[in-house]
Amino acid sequence: MEIKINNRAIGNNHPVFIIAELSANHNQDYNIAVRTIKAIKACGADAVKLQTYTPDTVTINCDNKYFRIKQGTIWDGKTFYQLYKEAYTPWEWQPKLKKIAQDEGLICFSSVNDKSAVDFLEGINMPAYKLPSFEITDVQLIKYIASKNKPVIFSTGIATLSDIKEAINICRHAGNNQIAVLKCTSAYPSPLEEVNLRTISDIKKRFKVIAGLSDHTLGIAVPTASVSLDAKIIEKHFILDRKLGGPDAAFSLEPNEFREMVEAIRNAEAALGKISYKITRTVKKSRKFSRSLFVVKDIKKGEVLTEKNVRSIRPGYGLHPKFLEDVLGRKAGISIKKGTPLKKSLLR
Repeated sequence: MEIKINNRAIGNNHPVFIIAELSANHNQDYNIAVRTIKAIKACGADAVKLQTYTPDTVTINCDNKYFRIKQGTIWDGKTFYQLYKEAYTPWEWQPKLKKIAQDEGLICFSSVNDKSAVDFLEGINMPAYKLPSFEITDVQLIKYIASKNKPVIFSTGIATLSDIKEAINICRHAGNNQIAVLKCTSAYPSPLEEVNLRTISDIKKRFKVIAGLSDHTLGIAVPTASVSLDAKIIEKHFILDRKLGGPDAAFSLEPNEFREMVEAIRNAEAALGKISYKITRTVKKSRKFSRSLFVVKDIKKGEVLTEKNVRSIRPGYGLHPKFLEDVLGRKAGISIKKGTPLKKSLLR
């Protein structure tokens, strides 16, 4: 299984696709957004992801009990409208940010929350779409995204198993099989005991799609571990400095941390390698430290070999230890000094 975003293949034996999420970490300052994208490239990411919405495309400006956040989050006390007004990325920035990202050698794409965002992004030729988990039940939006015949990346987040199945089926029914599903825990930051990384392998097997991780935990342990569970896409929030503050600062990685994560992911990939029982060139050298049959006491010509004068010891220059019973009781063809690797040519 693989999909392509621009010319970047994702899945199968291709390197993990590492996405840096800009989210709200620009603090409504265009220059910070530009500096962040350049830092993202310097830290080794493959892509930067924007978010395309406005407060009015995701909610309404209302302050009754339904619209004030009180779910035990870091955003409690605000209304949805206040949060999204603080967090959204101005649309007029996005064509320019896409161009800057491309000039840096990054793939740039965006998450979408409604049809107007899709239409806007089609106009600037975004190469893929991300559907946030909070939109996973918006079947009309999923149909519309799928109809554009570009790669679609879903986050599971708040989704039930049936939500995920339905979203994938909608895409496939539209003839769009360019699907990736990211295990996500919609808690900010996410408690480790709620992450359940093993789900990544099940997503790949169950749905026959590219699987990955959209991570909101603190640190880099979880995304690094996900590589061993077939995560082919890893998404993590990026911020120049958590002191900038903002809605997502607490669970975003600073440049040195993100760079460390990228290095850890690449090291994990290298270590996973492929299924192989062959001895590598490096290990072949170490095999010389294995056991073999050696003469451990001087043996005169014609003397019988016994367990007192021949033993299986390190290093591995003599006969294989499996031949010990075959050589015991035989006579030496020549005198053999202690410390000589035993060879059949020395016997009669």
